[in-house]
Amino acid sequence: MVVSRLCSLISFTIDFSYFGGAETLPHNVDKRSPRRTVVVAPSEKDDGRSHPRPPLDPADFLWMMTEEPHRSRRTAIMKAHPEVTKLMGHEPLTKYVVLGVVSLQVCIAIYLRHSHPLSWTFLAMAYIVGGTANHNLFLAIHEITHNLAFRGVSANKALAVFANLPIGLPYAAAFKRYHLEHHKHLGEDGIDTDLPTRFELLCLSNVLGKTFFATFQIFFYALRPTFVRAQALTKWHFINVVAEVVFDYVLVRTFGVRPLLYLLFSSFFAGSLHPCAGHFIAEHYVWDGLDQETYSYYGPLNLLAYNVGYHNEHHDFPSIPWTRLPALRALAPEFYDNLPSHPSWPMVIINFIRDEEVGIFARAKRLAKASQFTGMVPSAISDSCSSETSN
Repeated sequence: MVVSRLCSLISFTIDFSYFGGAETLPHNVDKRSPRRTVVVAPSEKDDGRSHPRPPLDPADFLWMMTEEPHRSRRTAIMKAHPEVTKLMGHEPLTKYVVLGVVSLQVCIAIYLRHSHPLSWTFLAMAYIVGGTANHNLFLAIHEITHNLAFRGVSANKALAVFANLPIGLPYAAAFKRYHLEHHKHLGEDGIDTDLPTRFELLCLSNVLGKTFFATFQIFFYALRPTFVRAQALTKWHFINVVAEVVFDYVLVRTFGVRPLLYLLFSSFFAGSLHPCAGHFIAEHYVWDGLDQETYSYYGPLNLLAYNVGYHNEHHDFPSIPWTRLPALRALAPEFYDNLPSHPSWPMVIINFIRDEEVGIFARAKRLAKASQFTGMVPSAISDSCSSETSN
């Protein structure tokens, strides 16, 4: 009663004509989610605590009119530190790590041949050990895709096929082409298949949709390229498929179906709500309203993931292997320590799901180079230009 009278009194004493209807705006309109990224070397431009920019528009992707940043930064680093070339070249240790992880997964799969696939032991082993091991193999294939395990191309492709075996389904040969396009055409709509589609943006925009995406993201990364940009098959696609089918057949024929189920469960967990899987979202989703396209992570999970957390460093120099990426950062701290980075992969998944300021929409896109010459523009940009012209 007292509150209602007080509100009535205020309505008569305040002249709302001075506010232009602002009383209809939602309360706490300026309240932001906490800052999710950190800055190792804060500056006046970015203190690492406040939000440098307002949140992104959740109705569309962030369309960029500039070139991807890695080419120019690579040029600047090579000019400032020409000795960076000494870090380039293959890493002999990679093949031994791959051999060890493949052997571990095959041994565990055979060991669990008498365990029920839905037992706690089976599922716990598949999530904790298998998920981590197969995620390691995902990133081994990523490393090998850049020809960083051997000097020769064929030897690298053969090792990628071998690393693919415990994953249960063939994908290494197809991944190579898509991933190299991701580097060369970062953010280019219709070419970079790492980018979500507009269909995903429309259907997975709320908490439930983001939870679904984070849980089944392995399927999005596996199936999206076939809808966006099919690729011509090569002999290595054939070799990859035949090797995987023969391996799966021998495993099932000799030890039953449960070892294969263990490997498939491991692959699913590796690309689902797993601590290491946070890197899928951490690498290129845009956070804190920034227009930064790539983010690094420097935490301990890099030990299990071929240092893929050093992602700005990796995109700047794809010819530097995983063991030397920390040395690259140490060599050129003035280029990396001022870039926002993620402090935790598991929290990236949690914040992605619950934070309204990040979602499927939080990816930077740019026109494919062919579109720049044909005059094709995204509808959102076209609509914006049309409205500005009419005004």
